[in-house]
Amino acid sequence: MTRTITVGLDGSPASLAAADWAAHEAQLRNLPLRLVTAWEWQAPAFAPATGLGVPVPPGELQRASAQHLLAQARSRVGEARPGLRIDTDEIPGLPVPALLKAAEEAELLVLGSRGLSKTAGYLLGSVSQAVLASCERPVVIVRAAEHGEEEALPATSEREAAAVSDHRDVVLGLDLHKPNDAVIDFAFDAASRRAARLRIIHGWTLPPYYYGGELMPDMNDDMVKRSELSDVLRPWQDRYPAVEIHAQATIGGAGHHLVDTSYDAALVVVGRQTRRAAVGAHIGPVTQALLHHAVAPVAVISHD
Repeated sequence: MTRTITVGLDGSPASLAAADWAAHEAQLRNLPLRLVTAWEWQAPAFAPATGLGVPVPPGELQRASAQHLLAQARSRVGEARPGLRIDTDEIPGLPVPALLKAAEEAELLVLGSRGLSKTAGYLLGSVSQAVLASCERPVVIVRAAEHGEEEALPATSEREAAAVSDHRDVVLGLDLHKPNDAVIDFAFDAASRRAARLRIIHGWTLPPYYYGGELMPDMNDDMVKRSELSDVLRPWQDRYPAVEIHAQATIGGAGHHLVDTSYDAALVVVGRQTRRAAVGAHIGPVTQALLHHAVAPVAVISHD
């Protein structure tokens, strides 16, 4: 089975930005691009919709709308990348199960953010969040592009796409207590394909005895964390010798540090442990904070 870079479309500016980003990623990985959208079948109402006296089942209208959306997106993406193979597929059913099914055959699932507010910084929509919480494949969330956010904008050529990504870091949020090979490898691979620097951030919390106000963190704490980072990353540096890395251990939660770095990053990569919470699928506080406030595309890698 040929893997694809799959994009879920709903016609929003964010989903179109996701299609542009995914097309660039498909070229980097030399994979086909698959554009999908979901439409929910409804029982025929047979009420004339055109004034011509021809009854049209609502489900057919929805399917026609889905086909039109896919055709527009394919034209938009294909015009900038004539050599890219682009497949389209309209999937009957509710968006969340349809996208999860489509992801099973994907190397990567790309979705647009919804409902972004400059005031609240809110990024993730209900469909994207539900898919992300249950998907076992890597998922990238892309926000609608604004002026200056080049990584999410459509590139007019492969040369332009390469130039856009070269000057921005790929950022990895790394948990030293539970480092995961799939998450680390995804980040190194993304940086390698973009010829970009990989910036690695680990947030750590001071021991309780520092909070009494009498003691301050000493250099040994920082040196220990840096040593642990080096030990974890050494095999990946050997595997990707061309990737320049900049690793840092920061005091405090990693979430706000990752949000800050997202403003000038090409991509932010984090992991999501696959487990179920009492009220449903679990995303995790760091990933949740990043998805709600990040500017750059965010790749979430599910792992056991």
